[in-house]
Amino acid sequence: MLDSGIWPESRSFSDEGLGPVPARWKGVCQEGDSFNSSSCNRKVIGARYYLKAYEAHNGRLNTTYAYRSPRDHDGHGTHTASTVAGRTVPGVAALGGFAAGTASGGAPLARLAIYKVCWPIPGPNPNIENTCFDADMLAAMDDAVGDGVDVMSVSIGSNGKPPRLPDDGIAMGALHAARRGVVVVCSGGNSGPAPATVSNLAPWILTVGASSIDRSFNSPIRLGNGMVIMDKR
Repeated sequence: MLDSGIWPESRSFSDEGLGPVPARWKGVCQEGDSFNSSSCNRKVIGARYYLKAYEAHNGRLNTTYAYRSPRDHDGHGTHTASTVAGRTVPGVAALGGFAAGTASGGAPLARLAIYKVCWPIPGPNPNIENTCFDADMLAAMDDAVGDGVDVMSVSIGSNGKPPRLPDDGIAMGALHAARRGVVVVCSGGNSGPAPATVSNLAPWILTVGASSIDRSFNSPIRLGNGMVIMDKR
């Protein structure tokens, strides 16, 4: 997982019932702010962080807003990791009690290796949006291949029109990973619906996008005059 890190204490990343870490695994559990070797387990089997390019451009990381470690600072990386491979967790619900039930990732028994490459954009609201530098992502992709991952998930996309393939760091890193037998899965980005706004279109990348669903969450709202209307989300 290349993203903003992970919150390892989540029940989605429990290693209960899992066997030993595969002997062929060569990764490490890199320590840092609020993250030590015990933060990894038989589920989260590796974790690293990369910010040389980020700090070369923005100066030293402000640790008021982000951990200098694989620990997630804004939740995006934890969200994507649990979507991909979160354990089956019963009795959970979204904020407000909506969608109560059982949560599970797509491959709940898969192992996770975390490569934190995204950091807050400095400014008055630094946690509104992250930035992820090509040089940091390429270093992470190279390490991931060397560590022995089978699948690389990159939920990172460009804003606006995608760059040409030779100028696209994710595409070039994915090409080298694919040549080593690693499947690279990327998000299609958050732009649209205008033409040419889908990210990560290199033919050697498995690009994933989302569409609308017909499910809605209805909640009654009682007005001051006693009228009740249904709110749909």
